[in-house]
Formats: sequence, C-alpha cells, structure tokens
Amino acid sequence: MKEILKDRSFQLSIILTLIFLGTGIAFLFLGLVDYSWVLFVLLPIVLGVSIGSMPNKKYILRAALISAAIILICLVIPGLSGLICIVMALALVTPFIFLGYVISHLVKRYKQIKGTNRLSVLILPLIPFLIAAPTEHFLKKDKEEIIEVRTEQVFNYTPEQVYDAIKSVDTLDAEKPFLMSFDLPVPTKCVLEKEEVGGIRTCYFKGGNFSNADFGGGTIVEKITELERGKILKMDVTDYNLIGRNWLGFKQAIYYFDKVDDPSCKLTRVTTYTSVLTPRWYWQPMEELGIRQEHDYVFSNLTNDLGKKYGS
Repeated sequence: MKEILKDRSFQLSIILTLIFLGTGIAFLFLGLVDYSWVLFVLLPIVLGVSIGSMPNKKYILRAALISAAIILICLVIPGLSGLICIVMALALVTPFIFLGYVISHLVKRYKQIKGTNRLSVLILPLIPFLIAAPTEHFLKKDKEEIIEVRTEQVFNYTPEQVYDAIKSVDTLDAEKPFLMSFDLPVPTKCVLEKEEVGGIRTCYFKGGNFSNADFGGGTIVEKITELERGKILKMDVTDYNLIGRNWLGFKQAIYYFDKVDDPSCKLTRVTTYTSVLTPRWYWQPMEELGIRQEHDYVFSNLTNDLGKKYGS
C-alpha cells in the first residue's frame, strides 16, 4: 500500500481527477455548463486522455476511478445531488474515462509519443472542456421537451370515493418501492386549501431511507385548473423544491377518474415534467421509473385509505 501511495503517477492521477472534476463542478455552480454530454461525456474522456499520458500505468486508472467516486459521492452531503443520481453518473462517466485512457494509450503507441509526469502538460486536455462548456451553455436553445408519465390502476370503489380520498391526504404510509430505499423523495401528505379552480394543493416530501428528514425532501405546490368530483382533478405545478433535484421541472399533475364496473373506478395519474439531463437515452428511463414508483406509492397508500374508510 505504501508503494502505491508513493507512486508519482498514482498521486498525479488523484490530483488530475480533482482538477478536472472540480472544474466541472465549479462550472455548474457558476452556470457555465449544463447537465449535458459536455459534462458527462467530454469531461471524463479528456480526464482519461490526461491520466493515460503518464508513463506508469500500473495504478493511475484505479486512482482516477476511486477519486471520481469519492468526489461525486461527496455531492450527496450538502444536498447537491441524490445518491441514485450519483450512482447513475458514475456508471455513465466510468466507461468514458476508460475510453480517454485507451485513446491516449493508442496515440502513444502508434505515434511513439513519450509519456510525461509534468502537471502543466497533463492539464492541457482540459482545454476542450473549458471551451465547449460555456459555448454549449450560451448557444443552447431554450426549447423544452415535456415528458409525460402515466400510471393506471383500478380500485373497487366509486369514482367519487376515490376522488375524495386522493384530493387531500393527511398522512401517506405504505410499503415503499425499492428506489425509496435509497433517496427517492417520499411523499408524506398533500394538503388542499380550497376545492375549487384556483385552489392550492401542496404536497410535502421527506428523504428516502438513506437520507435524513431534510435531505431529499421538499414541497410541490399545485394550482387547480380543472376539477369535477369523480371525473377529473387537474393541476399546474406553480412551485417545487425537491432538494438535490434541481434539474427536474414539474409542469402538471392530473388525476382522471373513470367508472369501469359498478362500483369500480379506473384512476389514471399523469405527471408531466421537463429535465435538463442529457444524454436523454440514458437518463429518461430512470427519471420515468422514479416517477412511476412515486405513483405506485401514492396508489398503495390510497388502497389502504379506501379500505379503512369504506371497508375492503
């Protein structure tokens, strides 16, 4: 272990990882980079190119990956990101760090470029990120893609009974889906101030099992735009504050109540949202899964509440 810690390339690999990822995090704070391919793809690649330029390859990749994991996990502590998102980010950036490492190795091999341990030279691959990040940020179009997540379930109660049970919920308490075992926000109650168009409904959240009560929690404030008892409850999201998830933008929350078999009701929950995370092919499936698990938790609690109030 002492041999590894004293290895010059091992030490430089840690320093370079701190510099490269630290720059990326600083750019996020300064609003100079988006949660995009520049951050999740380009930055890991140039980091891999940098560490791959060192002559001693024995420990450098290991040091970079361990350092990257520690840095990203530390973002959980101040509430800058959630644990699930950190795990997803690590799974995304790790192959690109390795890709950059391989690129550097191949260039040295076929172009016969000698490796170097000079820090001033090793940070040069960071330049493409320094240029691409603000360029992409300031040239980005403001057009938002709105994503819709829809969940349906049939309840053996009338649409009016289901409506009355879901419009305002004092306490949500049900079996938690597996993502809530990490840090997916857990809804605790929804308070309806006035049952009319323009009325405000506020939903409160706490952190998941791996979070304290404050981290990962927050509120979503909704304004009723359309309602008819036993038919529809439609709301626009006017404000939201879910700690560690500032890349999500919630738009609407809608409940449809459809009578199927007397006295059954098919409840359809629709959540519309936006997200700045890219690449979308990677992040969207997990976003939708998280929202569906929120739906499932609310539906599970609704089943319990209906059973207590009206009998099974």
